[in-house]
Amino acid sequence: MPHHLRFFFEAGVTDTPLWPDDPDSPYGYPCELERLPISQATRTELTRLCEHYQSSIDWEYPPGPSPWTQEQARLFDQQADTALQAVQRELGNGWTVDDQRQP
Repeated sequence: MPHHLRFFFEAGVTDTPLWPDDPDSPYGYPCELERLPISQATRTELTRLCEHYQSSIDWEYPPGPSPWTQEQARLFDQQADTALQAVQRELGNGWTVDDQRQP
């Protein structure tokens, strides 16, 4: 049975950017990274990115513009792309990980 995950960052979620379609997933909702067959290095990087993503939000006025510069946002996107590629490679066949970040 193929597994499907969505990849995106969420305000207030500091430990994972991976979300199954099924809220009753055996991997948790959102995914608990330690339940996935990925390396510790990839888990650590995903958690770091989630924590760092929180600084992209102006918590005094969350719908307002990000306090990040364009360069900070570009670097974050590059790092997230690299992490997503690692997840897709490590999970391998039988898994689909869709990038659902906003452009």
